[in-house]
Amino acid sequence: MDEFEVVVIGGGAAGLNAALVLGRARRRVAVVDGGAPRNAPAEHMHGYLSRDGQSPAELVKLGREEIAGYGVTLIEDQVAAVTAGFQLRLASGRTLNARKLIVATGLVDGLPDIPGMAERWGRDVLHCPYCHGYEVADQPLGVLGAGPLSVHVALLVRQWTDDLVFFSHTYELSDVDRARLRARDIRVEPGEVTGLAVDGDRLQAVKLADRRAVTRSALFVKGELTPRDEVLTALGCVRGEHGFVPVDGDGRTSVPGLYAVGNVVNPKAFVITAAAMGATAAVAVNGELVEEAVLEGMSR
Repeated sequence: MDEFEVVVIGGGAAGLNAALVLGRARRRVAVVDGGAPRNAPAEHMHGYLSRDGQSPAELVKLGREEIAGYGVTLIEDQVAAVTAGFQLRLASGRTLNARKLIVATGLVDGLPDIPGMAERWGRDVLHCPYCHGYEVADQPLGVLGAGPLSVHVALLVRQWTDDLVFFSHTYELSDVDRARLRARDIRVEPGEVTGLAVDGDRLQAVKLADRRAVTRSALFVKGELTPRDEVLTALGCVRGEHGFVPVDGDGRTSVPGLYAVGNVVNPKAFVITAAAMGATAAVAVNGELVEEAVLEGMSR
């Protein structure tokens, strides 16, 4: 069994930044990463000072190189099981033991079952106006009615275009919803969306059940967000009322020694926010280890 002071599960911005800070603190750290980041389909990331426009893959590549420079062990594997006491069994059969655990496993974007949508995800079927709005500004855009947050997304997207259509799809708009959309001059297109028209590897139109096609260059979809929190719940954490495991400002969960950072506990976190959460948790974890060493020394 391999012994580490800290094991970080997840090698995106949150997990790598936690490992970076802990590596610089000269801790024995391992990062276990399955290589399936949420933002993998995106060509660029935005809103990250000094990294605006960089590809997510490049960020991960550079992050891996940086943590290696501080002696952090990178394990390309997946956690198959975890027990109290932070003993981890990996899919490869390898076992790890940690004094502290940081979970940075992200979340999964659930997409409506509409032909072509998954294939266009992260390209011209988009989820975040702050991440992608500028790149499609002043184009004919759409927002799919996929849930209660869809109206909120439409009100935001209107900031980037004067030509915005809200496709109600299967979502039943309330009178208040309609009034709010009208207040922002957003046209509502009733009827179920049945597919996307693509030509030259670019979205051209949104297809409706009545066989009409509404010309659009990009479509924003706020699907169901599911945290990859199996490790957290296996160790005794319980999701809160919003569907995510609650943590304090340092990323502490209700389980001593167990931390969680990034989108696995905060669906609103940008890449830069997730990285900051990782750094904050790392400082707290190092502080805990220092205090434990003090108590151990005083007891001798």
